[in-house]
Amino acid sequence: MLIASLAGLVAQTIVLAGSVAEGLQPASLSAVVTTMGLGRAAVVRGAAAALALAVLLMSSMRRPALIVTALAGGAACGSFGWMGHGGATEGPGGGLHLTADILHALAAGVWVGALVAFLALLSWRRHQDAVRDAALQKALQGFAGVGSVLVATLVATGLINSWFLIGPTRLSGLWTTPYGQLLSLKLVVFLAMLGLAAANRFRLTPDLGLALSNADFSRGRWTPDLGAPLSPDGPTETAVRALRRSLLLETSLGFAVLALVAWFGMLAPVSAQ
Repeated sequence: MLIASLAGLVAQTIVLAGSVAEGLQPASLSAVVTTMGLGRAAVVRGAAAALALAVLLMSSMRRPALIVTALAGGAACGSFGWMGHGGATEGPGGGLHLTADILHALAAGVWVGALVAFLALLSWRRHQDAVRDAALQKALQGFAGVGSVLVATLVATGLINSWFLIGPTRLSGLWTTPYGQLLSLKLVVFLAMLGLAAANRFRLTPDLGLALSNADFSRGRWTPDLGAPLSPDGPTETAVRALRRSLLLETSLGFAVLALVAWFGMLAPVSAQ
């Protein structure tokens, strides 16, 4: 992210300056950083990325280091609010729109980041690894409440953003303009993610917990409970495979949402057409 932030700052300066030579001038870069929100956001994002990298390289994975890294990641994620339409909104509603954009970015970052972390737990897992399976099931259960807050935040801030970018009188723009069509596609993908998240929370995670409670890993071997369903690898492996497929699909959809946001974020919103 550090390299990407610096490269993005240079690229934006070149676009604003109108030429590569002028955009690479220190005076041009300084002007973007000191006078424009997107320039300051790029600096904050780069500094946050550098701090997180330094903490991870210089310290062990202890709780204080993880907290600092998470806060730095939150600052980097929130800085994207100044890169979009929220940072350009003027007037009395500008502060509300910018705040909604920042919270929207933070909630999305936590959700996608958690999905990547869950997939990492699964990738480090060994066959019939009771300890990691229990840790995964506990993490998924613990994230359930956080996930509900994230969804509520995304819906609320999404409605606020839609009020500014579409407006209640121009809803037809959702299917008649390029911006609206991409936004509509994003909403469909988001709903699919929500369905997968609900399945993970209410079916797949409890299934894994039930399989673990029925399994006996004494002497390193799995012994099924007489009442548990049988399969070639046992119910625990079946539950883990189902979770892996669901989390992989949900993560893929999450990155698809990010790609769509990057795409229609460069277009004029419905309210400006």
